This record gives sequence, C-alpha cells and structure tokens, in this order.
Amino acid sequence: MIRTQAFTWLACMEIEPSLKWLLGVCIVIYLIVMYVLGVIAGRKIHDVDDFLVAGRKLPLSLAWMTLLATWFGAGTMLTAADEVRAGGLQRAALDPLGAGTCLILAALFVAGPMWRMNLLTVPDFFRRKFGPTAELISSLIMVPSYFGWIAAQFTALAAVLNLFFDIPLVWGIALVAIVGTGYTLMGGMWSVTMTDAVQISLVLIGLLVLGTVVLSELGGGSPWGGLMRVGQETDPQRLVLIPRSSLSELVGWLGVFVIGALGNLPGQDLMQRVFSSNSQRTAKRACFVAGVMYLLFGAIPLLLALAGNLIFPGDAELNILPALAHSFLHPVVAVIFVVALLSAILSTIDSAILSPASVLAQNLFPRCGDFDPLRSNRFAVLLVSVCSVVLAYVGESAYELLEEAYLLTLVGLFVPMMIGLYSIPKNSAAAIASMLVGTGLWAIHFVMGWESFLQPWTTMTVPLSIAATLGALLAYAAFDPPWRTVWARTNA
Repeated sequence: MIRTQAFTWLACMEIEPSLKWLLGVCIVIYLIVMYVLGVIAGRKIHDVDDFLVAGRKLPLSLAWMTLLATWFGAGTMLTAADEVRAGGLQRAALDPLGAGTCLILAALFVAGPMWRMNLLTVPDFFRRKFGPTAELISSLIMVPSYFGWIAAQFTALAAVLNLFFDIPLVWGIALVAIVGTGYTLMGGMWSVTMTDAVQISLVLIGLLVLGTVVLSELGGGSPWGGLMRVGQETDPQRLVLIPRSSLSELVGWLGVFVIGALGNLPGQDLMQRVFSSNSQRTAKRACFVAGVMYLLFGAIPLLLALAGNLIFPGDAELNILPALAHSFLHPVVAVIFVVALLSAILSTIDSAILSPASVLAQNLFPRCGDFDPLRSNRFAVLLVSVCSVVLAYVGESAYELLEEAYLLTLVGLFVPMMIGLYSIPKNSAAAIASMLVGTGLWAIHFVMGWESFLQPWTTMTVPLSIAATLGALLAYAAFDPPWRTVWARTNA
C-alpha cells in the first residue's frame, strides 16, 4: 500500500502549463541517456553471469549506488514524509529507519558469506543448503512478491504522464513498461547498475536542493536556522522516534521495524547486488555505505515533513514534498525535481523486473527443460514485465493486495536463510517446514484480512511479522532441534 500511495502522489506535483514543454524535453533527453547507457552496457554481456550479476565486477562506487537506488525512491521521499507529518518520527520505522538498518545488517552478517558462495540467485542458496525442494518453494515464495510492486509503479508513472501530457492510462502503462523493460533487456545487471548511478544522483541532488531551499526559507536565509526552528517549534511528541508510552505501541512499532530491517535480507534485489560486487570486501562495504547514505538522505524528507507542519499548519491533507517544491522552487528547478522523482521510480522498476526474472530463469525454467541460459533470462524479463502490465490493467484493488506479499520474504525465508548461513544443516525438512509454516500463517491472515496475529481472538495486538517469523523458527526447531547439535558437539 505504502509504495502505491507514494507513486500515485507524484501526480500532486504541479507544473506551470507553459513549462510542460520543458518537462517533456527533459524526459526525452533523460530517456535517451538511459538508452545510450543500456547500449553501452549491452556490449558487456557475453554470458549469464554478465547479465545477472555484471560478471561479478562491480566496484564499490557502482555497487553502493545501485543498492541505494533500488530502494531509495518515491516511497522514501513522499510516503515517509507524509507519514511523519501526520504522526511524527515514529512513523519512520519502516522507511527509512528499517530499510537503512537492513542494509547495515546485510553488511555485518549476510553479504560476506553469501558472496563467498558464488551464487546467482537466493534460491540457489536454498538448493545448495537444503536441496531442490527448498529451492522450488523459496522461488515460489519470492517471485510473486514483486509483481504487485512493479504493477503499482507502472500505473503510477502512467498516471503522471496522463496528468502532464494527457496520455491515456492504458497507453501510458504500456509505454512505461516498454521503456523500463527495454534497457533492462539490453544490458541486464550492467544496464541496471549504470542507469541506477545516474538516477540516484539526480534523486539525491534534487533532495539536497529542496531541503536547502526550504530550510533557508524557514530560517530567514539560514538552513541551520530553519533546522533549529524545526527542533524548537515542533511538538516534542512528534520528535519521539521509538514509542515508550505503552507496551502495545512499542510492540507494534517493532513489528513494522522488523519488516523493514529483516524482511528484505533474503530479497533477490539486495542479494543480486551483493553477488555482483567484485570482492567480498566490496560487497560488505557497499551495503554499509548504502545503509548509512539511506539513513542520512532519508532524514531529509522527514525534516521537510516537520518543517511543512510549520509552513502549512492548517492543511493536514497536503502531500508535503510536492507542495514544498511547488511553493519554494523556481519553476525550472521544479521541472528538474519532477524528473528526479520520475528517475526514482524508473530506478526501482528495472531492479524490480530483473530480480524475479532471475529466479524464474535460473530456478524454475530449468525444471521444464533445457534452455539457453542467456535467452532464458531475457525471456523471463519480458514475462515478468508482461505479467505486471496485465496486473496493472486488472485494477488497483488486485495489485494493491499483492503488494502486501513483500512480507513473504520475511516470514517465509528469513529463518532458514540465517540458520543456513551460520550452521551446517542436517535436515532439509526443517527448512521446508519453516517456509511452509511462515508462509501459511501469512496466507491465513491475508485471506481473512487480519492485520495482527489471530486478531479476533487476542486482546493484545501482536504484529504478524513477529508472530509468523517466530512460528517459522519453531517449525525449524521442531524438525532440527538445536539441542541435538549441541549434544553432538559435546560428545564428539
């Protein structure tokens, strides 16, 4: 839901009619640059390793930028800001706090051992550790979690084209899909990485410009003065990051934080960039740098949201970043800001398409027969894009529900992945049981529409993210008790 709202709210950005031609020219130039990079990247593609993990040659400079670009987009810039404006810093638990923490945790505990295994996809890990059945289940859990996300972005970007250029939504969705899929097809991970570097640069520059201008206006010409005003004049309750007033609020906050901090650790989009790094050291450093940058730059929209409460105190329904950009940026700069937001969406589209396509081509298609690996991956990219377009045409209700599947990687894959990384698994049934129990609990609550664990029958609100993850852990322990390993080591 959060990502859908963020991308849709981009349409709130107003551009003077006389400057729409400038926006159109900027978008065309931007797309030309992206496709030139795609052509350059295509020359680097010789085999499936080049296509999926950039030949495992990404330097630190590109690795951290593509990591940051994959997640840091309109959701961070728009939705997180409006959430904080409405409810204070506690609403930043998922994004940017959870997402930034996830990247740092990846640097500390996951990137190194995963890189050393020389993998192409996350299900490859489950096959190596737990066998082909675990590979199949992990693939089936992972692939659906991306389709709603992609469809939401197709639709939102098409809505922006409709608003500014009167392109019908039906044609806009197809156009966005063609553009995003095109340069992904040409160069795979190389194309995604090179375009991500340009896109995240535009996003960060746009955010810095907007933050400096708004805080300067608030501080009478001094950004520091504006920052001081935000700290002094904001309700102290809105500055509380972690709730302490009640246990139920704290548990609810932790449930949201856990989704962001742990749920993406088994994600193909994250691990694909780890696998693409040119060394274990680069993989770990890239995750750490991207995490720190995520938290630092993610704080800017939050500050602007609090500043917006001082600037527009009477309009609670206002989408704050577009409103600030429209009010304080020069019209030409506002056009560039819109292009930066559009690039944020496109940087997520290419990564979101390539990730499930990799799993389809490497872990599911081979079960149906022998295929040329490189052609199979390109076909998978097309298939993912087409399925997402169809989902976008089905309607908002369908793909908004499917967006909730991002919780699947946490409840279905996190427990066996971490145990597999830091132990020598003896029982593949334990991993399979863990995946099925975690996913089953999620599915029951999804179908019943329950937002918390056993919602109708419990008085205390327990987040599903925590309950289902603990259920997955208990299921694993039931088939592979930890005391059995301790006993074996003690008596060795």
